Amino acid sequence: MVKKQLLLLLALLPVAFSAFSQKKIAYRLYDARGRAVSYEKMLKTLSRQDIVLFGEYHNNPIAHWLQLELTQDLHALRPLTLGAEMFETDNQEALNKYLRGEIDERGLDSLARLWRNYKTDYAPVVRFAKSKNLPFIATNIPRKYASMVSRGGFEVLDTLTAREKALMAPLPVPYDPNLPGYKNMLTMFGDHANENFPKAQAIKDATMAHFILQNFAPGRLFLHLNGAYHSDNYEGILWYLRRQQPSLRYATISTVQQADVTRLLPEHRRRADFILCVDEDMTTTY
Repeated sequence: MVKKQLLLLLALLPVAFSAFSQKKIAYRLYDARGRAVSYEKMLKTLSRQDIVLFGEYHNNPIAHWLQLELTQDLHALRPLTLGAEMFETDNQEALNKYLRGEIDERGLDSLARLWRNYKTDYAPVVRFAKSKNLPFIATNIPRKYASMVSRGGFEVLDTLTAREKALMAPLPVPYDPNLPGYKNMLTMFGDHANENFPKAQAIKDATMAHFILQNFAPGRLFLHLNGAYHSDNYEGILWYLRRQQPSLRYATISTVQQADVTRLLPEHRRRADFILCVDEDMTTTY
């Protein structure tokens, strides 16, 4: 009798461990409607686009891992150009020197304003670009000019020199204060926000869109890395891209976090064409 019970227990163990392991899912991919989708299907769809915006959480390791995997796999399918919010336009020369092998990573760190999580989160993609001789475009407005806008509005940019203005989207910048993303910023940040606060976000969005299009080449896929808020709900960067080039094929990815990744919550649906849903207990990079 004891022997039969032991054999039954051993037979059930694989089932028990299988059921247990199925609950430990680090992430899952969904389409805009909230339907689970395979990486292969997402890759196939993205490879057919002209411009892809990958919206990340800056400290999320799964997002950064997937960015590298996607970069490598798209490069195997299409000629690829990379760009990122994490590099400001006045750092393009330093970035180019690194990509050409004229300076090493220490030199890049001294010449460019690298984010504090660069080594862990962005360096792998930049190293891949260097190894494959891929263009990597610094798309974001230098932060000091965005700070000026947050204090004084777009008008303060009129005081800049022509050389300084070349580092941002052409002025005057179109701006719709009624876009939900910009309106929400006023409530998200409460007393710390004023009417110029979302304008600073807009000048970043407009500048990133401008330099993406300026460096887009027909036949090449442009993969851009940015914070999710810059492209969520088909606003931000994408709003500016579509104003200037409505005929191009665009796709977006967003990152969200949930306690249970096996079903996408309704509030995250239609946030992007593809949603990377990560377990909220995931360890962060900073």
